[in-house]
Amino acid sequence: MTPPPPPAATAPTADVTPGPAPAAAPDPAVGPASAVSPVRGGLLVLAGMLLVALNLRAAVTSLGALLDEIRVGLGLSGAMAGVVTTLPTVAFAGLGALTPWLVRRWAAPRVLVLAMIALTVGQVLRAVTGSVAVFVLTSALALAGIAVANILLPMLVKQHFPHRTGLVTGAYTMALTVGTTVAAASAVPVAHAFGSWRAGLGVWAGLAALAVIPWVPLALRARAARRAADRAATPAAVVATPARVRPGRTRLGWAMAVYFGAQSLSGYAIMGWLAQLFRDAGYRPEAAGLLLAGVTALGVPVALMMPTLAGRLATLRPLVLSLTAFSAAAYVGLALAPRGLAPLWVLLLALGQGAFPLILTTIGLRARTAEGTVALSAFAQSTGYVIAALGPLLVGILYGATGGWTAPIGFLLLALAVQTTAGMVIARPRYIEDER
Repeated sequence: MTPPPPPAATAPTADVTPGPAPAAAPDPAVGPASAVSPVRGGLLVLAGMLLVALNLRAAVTSLGALLDEIRVGLGLSGAMAGVVTTLPTVAFAGLGALTPWLVRRWAAPRVLVLAMIALTVGQVLRAVTGSVAVFVLTSALALAGIAVANILLPMLVKQHFPHRTGLVTGAYTMALTVGTTVAAASAVPVAHAFGSWRAGLGVWAGLAALAVIPWVPLALRARAARRAADRAATPAAVVATPARVRPGRTRLGWAMAVYFGAQSLSGYAIMGWLAQLFRDAGYRPEAAGLLLAGVTALGVPVALMMPTLAGRLATLRPLVLSLTAFSAAAYVGLALAPRGLAPLWVLLLALGQGAFPLILTTIGLRARTAEGTVALSAFAQSTGYVIAALGPLLVGILYGATGGWTAPIGFLLLALAVQTTAGMVIARPRYIEDER
């Protein structure tokens, strides 16, 4: 059972003159406010968020682009390769659920420092090991850092940029997409330049280390602010904390989780196996990696525009249905003509994967408060990644059993139908706090 959040900070008792009500205490889900000025603090938080976002998929897509070389280098069986490609979703599901517990005890900047350090160390260690078991364990360490950051970013948007939710969500989603694209496109060339897949996999640790830097001063300020708040607190002025938001007890929470899970299922299956599909269709490894990178590169403008567009619409149904149509057309095309019209299928996949920035935006749109946002983000993402874990694993099993891509693509079309059904539920505007 998750322990209750600590009491909110209180105002000093020296002034007893009646007057306006004291300012609200810091949200226990996000920790105390920073002592830094709003402008400087906001810019530092934004820079930190963008650097973190650049790292959120690089460790995954670089592995997908180099999967064949890693299989040979470590002697992975087809089943073990399926486990490796499933590991991100498993880690995101299990470890992401712990994030609300972490931020009730430590300020978000401190949690992000530890998350990015875990990502850095994990990527370095998995790139140098020759053991399959160590490779899996260190990959899990790296993915633990990503899992925590996945949950925190929507909360930080709600906390620091409540009136620019669409713009900031679009910015960090675009940064995430850029990181995904660069990793997918350059992993193979970097590996070839250094003569080993280890270089193509481990180089991204430097980017993760860079993401630590902005959060260190923010973590120190948050720690100082919390100490000051604790010293100022008095029992007589304790502010009551709001009731805990429990998305797992609501229809909206489950619909969000299913939509997130179904779109992530297809997204991770694509990241893990699309390059292999194009290799099987006759493309060289470099070209297959570039086609995979094309999905994310073409998704950059989609990631930038989708949050703003979603925030302006009265209902999300047109977006949900349009994204479904793009993905369905891409899957059918990959099954029938994977080589002849590959650029078209890549474009349609990129448009269909706009479901990812859509659901990230919807997390913020369906919560009134930062506490509600972090609760909904944790539930939707952790539960959704349990669903998503089936994607790379079942695609690998179906591919190994049939030796082709018709059955795996049929499975992805079925998942798309489930995604669309859940999308119709979350399309109508309402708030998770109202469904407790």
